[in-house]
Amino acid sequence: MYPGSHAKPRANQPAFIMAGSGETVTYAELEARTNRLAHFLRSRGLNRLDHYAIFMENNARYLEACGAGERAGLYFTCINSFLKADELAYIINNSESRVLIFSEEKRAVAAEALKQCPKVEVSLVVDGPGDGKSVLNLDEAVAGFPATPIADESVGTAMLYSSGTTGRPKGIVRPLPEQPPSKQLPLFDFLNMMWRYREGLTYLSPAPLYHSAPQAAVNLVIRNGGTAIIMERFDPEHYLQLIEKHRPTHSQLVPTMFSRMLKLPDEVRKKYDVSSLEVAIHAAAPCPPQVKEQMIEWWGPIIHEYYGATEGLGFTACDSPQWLAHRGTVGKVLLGELHVLDDDMKPCARETPGTLWFKTATPFEYFNDPKRTAETRSEDGSMSTVGDIGYVDDDGFLYLTDRATFMIVSGGVNIYPQECENLLITHPKVADAAVFGVPNEDLGEEVKAVVQPMPGIKADAVLADELIEFCAKNLSRQKCPRSIDFMDELPRLPTGKLYKRLLRDRYWGDRKSRIV
Repeated sequence: MYPGSHAKPRANQPAFIMAGSGETVTYAELEARTNRLAHFLRSRGLNRLDHYAIFMENNARYLEACGAGERAGLYFTCINSFLKADELAYIINNSESRVLIFSEEKRAVAAEALKQCPKVEVSLVVDGPGDGKSVLNLDEAVAGFPATPIADESVGTAMLYSSGTTGRPKGIVRPLPEQPPSKQLPLFDFLNMMWRYREGLTYLSPAPLYHSAPQAAVNLVIRNGGTAIIMERFDPEHYLQLIEKHRPTHSQLVPTMFSRMLKLPDEVRKKYDVSSLEVAIHAAAPCPPQVKEQMIEWWGPIIHEYYGATEGLGFTACDSPQWLAHRGTVGKVLLGELHVLDDDMKPCARETPGTLWFKTATPFEYFNDPKRTAETRSEDGSMSTVGDIGYVDDDGFLYLTDRATFMIVSGGVNIYPQECENLLITHPKVADAAVFGVPNEDLGEEVKAVVQPMPGIKADAVLADELIEFCAKNLSRQKCPRSIDFMDELPRLPTGKLYKRLLRDRYWGDRKSRIV
């Protein structure tokens, strides 16, 4: 979020616009705000490589909260704004954050969490009153500081946490070289190329800014002198309205957003002009092939997909023509060296699923957690994995089948539930779906589906039977759910990640092992 060289030549150009309120912040304003906050953080004793945290919904102060750290050599941790107080406190403490920046909307949760965070020296609320003690209003706190850069500027970066879909969130920290903030880190150079950004682009951001992809995307928009349109929250029709209104050239989404737009009535989808879009990127969660085909048919061959964990082990990517020729792929490797290995660390045959290991493209560690860092490494330390399962075809394209932690072993057969999830989500009565293994005394595990019906659809045994029959017509018997339960809403993050562990654990009770 570094305005840098654009602050003067683009002084009056919007750096970003909030989609709902219309509030606009220019490059000159963003430059002044990030400088003042950087001065404040220095005045509180935060020096290069120190940590602070941000806990807010998408709002007009988010980018300056990040930008100050990016020009002061600091690690800033953007925290999932939906967390409860105990979860928030864990990340604040684990990240060794000395300052917390939060919004009035999140004040109650922040206040409760701070009771457990003795190392936080001061907090800033961006749009509410201070308490005269340890909480200061941001504007009042920075009012006396210069709008010019601090004397010892140095590049800083986000230290984000894994979403916790497979356990306690882990802070992902990368080495931070001593260099000016005008020189971005090598990973961002790669992302800039992969996402096809260019100077002066207009970018529509529909996702939460605490997540890694929107963080990087908006950062690069600012560094390219572009304008970001930031949605406070995603709504499918509002997203289409914003394309017609602001004429963005680039956007990045998650597959659930595609699904929600495709389920709008035809007359709604067709009334908005989306022709300004040059590049629409998606990642973060597997995209059902049927959904992607419909998006390409609707928007044209501008859909780009990439695969890469927040850890930055490696990246693959494909454009629309490549995907159509290799339906279901997440692309070819562009960064890192991929190895598909079996449980004995032996190479898998082509088109045989195995664990994905990368000779790491960008070095990382889990912050203050050498044990969990070591768990991701091969014995010789040359490769890392986050436990994803997939295979490579004869043309070198990668296909994901699942995460190792959610593989179902039923009657000795390995079942990767993603295929069933991808099918269920295409049913017109299904809004969202999760598939996982539950205990079965005979088979070890059996396939269970939990479905979120579309609004107005009755969730009953008749619907369950209909969906099971639908699966049976399209999948082999062992891949089909034996039973289906219903929920009003699945625990899916706005980033598109599904907290499948929370669903699965309800069926496993207090068992210490998930293997039977």
